[in-house]
Amino acid sequence: MNITKRSSQTLIVVSKQKMGENGMAKVAKVYINGRLIGFHDDPESLTNKVVESRREGKLQKEINIAYQKDTNEVYINTDAGRVQRPLIVIKNGKSTYTPEIAKQVKEGKLTFQKLLEMGIVEYLDAEEEENTLIALNEEEITKNHTHLEINGSAILGAVSSLIPYIEHDMAGKALHGAKMFKQAIGFGAANYKIRHDTEGYLLYYPEVPIVKTKTMDMLQLEKRPQSQNFVMAIMPFYGFNTMDAVILNKGAIDRGLARACYLRNYEASEQRYPGGQRDKFEIPTEEKVGFVEEQQFKKLGEDGIVRLEEYIEEGEAIIGRTSPPKFFEDMTDFGVDEEKRRDSSVTIRKGKPGYVDTVMMTEGEDGSRLVKIKVRTTLTPAVGDKIASKHGQKGVVSAIIPEEDMPFTIEGIKPDLILNPHSIPSRMTMGHLMEMFGGKLGAAKGEIIDGTPFNSMTREEIEKELTKAGFRADGMEIFYDGITGKRIEGSIFTGVIATQKLYHVVSHKLQARARGPVQVLTRQPTEGKEKEGGLRFGEMEGETLVGHGAAMLLHEKMIEDSDKTVELVCEKCGVIAVNDEIRRKKYCPLCKTAAVYPVEMSYGFKLLLDELKALGIMTKLNLTDKV
Repeated sequence: MNITKRSSQTLIVVSKQKMGENGMAKVAKVYINGRLIGFHDDPESLTNKVVESRREGKLQKEINIAYQKDTNEVYINTDAGRVQRPLIVIKNGKSTYTPEIAKQVKEGKLTFQKLLEMGIVEYLDAEEEENTLIALNEEEITKNHTHLEINGSAILGAVSSLIPYIEHDMAGKALHGAKMFKQAIGFGAANYKIRHDTEGYLLYYPEVPIVKTKTMDMLQLEKRPQSQNFVMAIMPFYGFNTMDAVILNKGAIDRGLARACYLRNYEASEQRYPGGQRDKFEIPTEEKVGFVEEQQFKKLGEDGIVRLEEYIEEGEAIIGRTSPPKFFEDMTDFGVDEEKRRDSSVTIRKGKPGYVDTVMMTEGEDGSRLVKIKVRTTLTPAVGDKIASKHGQKGVVSAIIPEEDMPFTIEGIKPDLILNPHSIPSRMTMGHLMEMFGGKLGAAKGEIIDGTPFNSMTREEIEKELTKAGFRADGMEIFYDGITGKRIEGSIFTGVIATQKLYHVVSHKLQARARGPVQVLTRQPTEGKEKEGGLRFGEMEGETLVGHGAAMLLHEKMIEDSDKTVELVCEKCGVIAVNDEIRRKKYCPLCKTAAVYPVEMSYGFKLLLDELKALGIMTKLNLTDKV
């Protein structure tokens, strides 16, 4: 793959216009980087000439030309930012990459750059590629073919080519699988002990996949694995794995399957303020403003910093700190010595308790002390966690079954994960089955299986080798029910597949709220888990209740559970009245009448009325008696 830089060479071709019988021009328009620069009466020869000049090295390799017959236009691109890919040139139905040249490349006599200069390999962009016929391998080449793929895997990007047997998957699911690589927990950095990233995840026992692709070796992915090899059985299990739910073996979890940790960084500094005041790391005392209770600070050392490997619950302080008062009124007449300092300690975030992993103390840019503390939370697989294969087969853990209740084979093998059979036919992820198949052979023989796209070990080869290893050629196994001990009717497809634990864990998403904080402006519940927010019951959800005619539930959700308020409304004017607490008077601000009545409404509606008033629109509410 190649990203072009702007070519310094510009090509301008202008021809005299040839007129047809009807007086219309038959010439083709020539565009360079989208700008019309002239016309040419033989666009095909122009295109061929430019291509030949590029191959001979007379023009820069980044220049691309495409002739569009339907619009009779020639597009020449020399600008930056185009994604190009290398292809082998075919001339007269034969590849220019001959066995002699291949031999010289293997011996190191010819480099890739030399092949480019010789015109054997060329870079094409998306526009020029439209006018080509590309063969996947040499056996396919006909006289119509213009180019040959260097390798089948070269069609794919870096992440897609990490998926074994991807050519057997449906494109949409392959793309989905590639996207989930970015969400997988693995061994992200070798120096994670000294890193202080805001958030980080670490898989405790990452494994090199049994079925690998050549791209993995190129990227040295075995040094940074992000999956584990699961024994997977495809079968239903007492209705627990309906839809996309998956079942895990508790025994495997106890042995470390999909176990990870979450690392969260907290930091604080002794900030300096004008007037010589500054923050101070210390254990706050009861005299401090904002002091909650002594219990909150019991894990802190004498210096106000938490001790290493101390378990910290949510809400507990990990850095004790006091700050000077925000306002001058809080200061005494005698200066800063007797000022009332306030508590500004750093506490653990909601729902993320854990052990203190690392404490780092250093100096900031202004010379003030800076503390960074990393807290480690163990993430043991739980019901609600997300698990996915590389083929877009993702699922949520629905049950963790005791090992003694898991189904088992004649050899006593118990699967780590049970996948529902309905997950396969509609998604058409045959690559998933192929990886399980290859993984089974690799586990049986103790070998790494090549699953490189378009170059992989074929199904027939795996079947042959599996039979030699003493397994059934179709990958099926006879299973017995772990609960009843009876043989399960039918054969069950079982294999070994690299599976990823994704960072979407249920403990970070779990949220509940009864009553809690509200927004100042709208008086509606706050948003987000961190602010103890409510669940958003939006416009579309409200419409469903309207459609069902569930008026009482609609009222409860939109008024009672949200921003219910009682406002006084004038019977005559229909405007919001005044409740004067000091004079103990309730009256209308317009007609001064006392005929005002309490009306239950949403505070958001009252806010709308106020905003309309600000625009100069007077709204009137007509009051009627409740029926």
